[in-house]
Amino acid sequence: MLPEEMVGTHNAADQPPVTPRDAATVMVVRDGTAGLEVFLLRRVVGMAFAGGMTVFPGGGVDPRDMDGTDAWAGPPPSWWAERLGAPEQLATALVCAAVRETFEECGVLLAGIGPDRVIGDVTGFTLARRAVERRDLSLAGFLDQAGLVLRADLLRPWANWVTPEAEPRRYDTRFFLAELPEGQWPDGATSEADRSGWRRPAEAIDDWRAGRSGLLPPTWTTLAELAEFDTVASAMAATRTIDKVVPKVIREGSVLRVVLPGDPRWETASTHLDAGPGDELAHP
Repeated sequence: MLPEEMVGTHNAADQPPVTPRDAATVMVVRDGTAGLEVFLLRRVVGMAFAGGMTVFPGGGVDPRDMDGTDAWAGPPPSWWAERLGAPEQLATALVCAAVRETFEECGVLLAGIGPDRVIGDVTGFTLARRAVERRDLSLAGFLDQAGLVLRADLLRPWANWVTPEAEPRRYDTRFFLAELPEGQWPDGATSEADRSGWRRPAEAIDDWRAGRSGLLPPTWTTLAELAEFDTVASAMAATRTIDKVVPKVIREGSVLRVVLPGDPRWETASTHLDAGPGDELAHP
C-alpha cells in the first residue's frame, strides 16, 4: 500500500483518458559495501513528465526500436513476449528501448562482443551515445557499426505499470532489472537529469520521507521491492509474475488519491476521475 502522504499537484483539466505510450525503464543494480544499490536519476525540474522526480533510467519506445536488431543474444523475442504479455514485435522493441535508454541516460551498455563476453570499457562510444540520444543513429545501427550484440540475457523482467487515467501524459512501462556490467560506470550525463548516483533502495525511500527527493508510486513500490534483497544475485534470480498494474483513483476532498491492488479501497476506487483546477493527485 502506498503511504498516505504521497500527494502532489495535478495540472490536468477535465479531459478523457489519453492512450498510454509504451516505455521501458531499467533498474541498474550493483553490490555495495552495505548491500544492493540501485542507480537513480533526478529528472530536470520543469520537464513535461515527472519533472523533479527521482527515477530509474528509461523512456518511451522509439519507432526504430520496433525494427529490433539482428545482433541479439539471450532469450529470444518469443520468450520476452510471453514474460511481458506483449506481441513479439512490441516485446522486441521494449527490450531494445531498455538497452537504448540505459545507454543514453547513464552510459551503461548492455551489449557484448559476442554472446559470451560483455563489453567493459565504453568510453570509446561517447560520440555514438550522443548520436543515439539525438536519434541520429538507431540502436541497431550503432550495434552494427560497433560490431556488438545486444545482450538480452543481462535483463530480467520485473513489473508493468501504467500511468493512472487521471494523468495528462500516460505510459505503459515495463520495468527491467540489470546488473551493472563489470568495468562500466554510470555517469548520469543526460540532458534529462540534473543529479544521479547510487542509493540503497531503503535509503532512497528514506530520502523521500525526509523530503529530499520526490518519488512516483511505481518508483516507490519498486524500491520497496528491491529493498527485500540483500544481493544482486538474489534479485536477479527472483521469480516475478508480470501483471499490468493500472492504478485506480479515489477522491478525498480536493485530493485524487492513487490506490493499488491490495489496498482495501481498491474495489470501490475508480479507473478515472476528472480533475478540477484545484485538485491534487496522489503522487509525491
